Amino acid sequence: MRMLAAVMYEQGLPAPFAKSQPFRIEEVELDGPGEGELLVEVRGAGLCHSDLTVLEGMRKRPLPVVGGHEGAAIVREVGRGVTGFQVGDHVTMSPVAGCGQCRFCQARRPGLCKAVTAAKAQGMLGTGVRRLRFPDGGLLNHYSGISVYAQYAVVTPQSLIKIDKSVPLDIAALFGCAVVTGAGAVFNSAQVKPGSTVAILGLGGVGLTAVMAARESGAAKIIGLDVLPSKFDLAQAVGATHCFDVREPETVQQVRDLSNGGVDYAFEISGQRNALDMAQQITAPGGEVIGVGVGRATAMFTVAHLPWVNDERVLRGSYMGGGVPQDDIPRYVDMYLRGQLPVDRLRSEPLRFDQLNEGFDRLSAGSVVRQILLPHGSI
Repeated sequence: MRMLAAVMYEQGLPAPFAKSQPFRIEEVELDGPGEGELLVEVRGAGLCHSDLTVLEGMRKRPLPVVGGHEGAAIVREVGRGVTGFQVGDHVTMSPVAGCGQCRFCQARRPGLCKAVTAAKAQGMLGTGVRRLRFPDGGLLNHYSGISVYAQYAVVTPQSLIKIDKSVPLDIAALFGCAVVTGAGAVFNSAQVKPGSTVAILGLGGVGLTAVMAARESGAAKIIGLDVLPSKFDLAQAVGATHCFDVREPETVQQVRDLSNGGVDYAFEISGQRNALDMAQQITAPGGEVIGVGVGRATAMFTVAHLPWVNDERVLRGSYMGGGVPQDDIPRYVDMYLRGQLPVDRLRSEPLRFDQLNEGFDRLSAGSVVRQILLPHGSI
């Protein structure tokens, strides 16, 4: 079929993106699903900070590529051999999709599956094929195995999570990355304990979800940290007990004083080296620093060896929530429906295709939380 999609030909174009146009809206061809694949109609796709780092060239992708890795859709066609899905199902789309056979999948850590990751890194689906192409037959790559900045997508069932149809699809899109990453970092990776102290460095969609999850975990103090104080009202509305501007020179000491010598868990969401340094400075002996945000692929950070050992601090990575999306996302959706994770408050204004590049300018400036692209112009 022929459809509209946002195609990236070049990474690292300069801001403003509304002028440099890293995404070009074009008609492309999408072949139907093969064995072990499904066709879905994309109804909402989020603009995530990790998409921004790819756009800026910090992490390389095979080009040209149809972008987007966080979305929600309706199943329109089920390929041979696919079970568990029917035409008309509402689904959240996740870039985490394991092979089901390797040591990591068997240990219920599909985010670490190298078999599927290798195929996706080459711009293919987990099945090792491409279903996208240009009208002249030219090669066109998939992004994270889903490519949701398009009206339709062919995906593997491992990338889909069936959800309650009562959830609006623009909100359902948030669960594919922002919610599963932020909530999973708290519930799965750190397993935050009741009564503990928590710091969240970076109050975008992922960070604010982590704030909500920390509140649901029973954390006694939840400290939000960001360079934009304009985010503090929303952070406090969803669970933060205190907020600080990281640009102020006394912030580290203020957090340490407030938390009686340091927090138990520091979640670094922004992917910035200076934020990782601050996370280590504000973490108490015996505490954990959980790295969630992604930055430049070649970036390095330092650890003071002796304090790390003597103070028994833990440095932990958390990729896409460190869990199994097929198990976690339905639980988080249920929490949303019960009012425990009010993730609808993360939504900023919806976007049309012709507003996509401008949307990344707003994301870069920090003036929005989570914008949702509507590939068909409406939900």
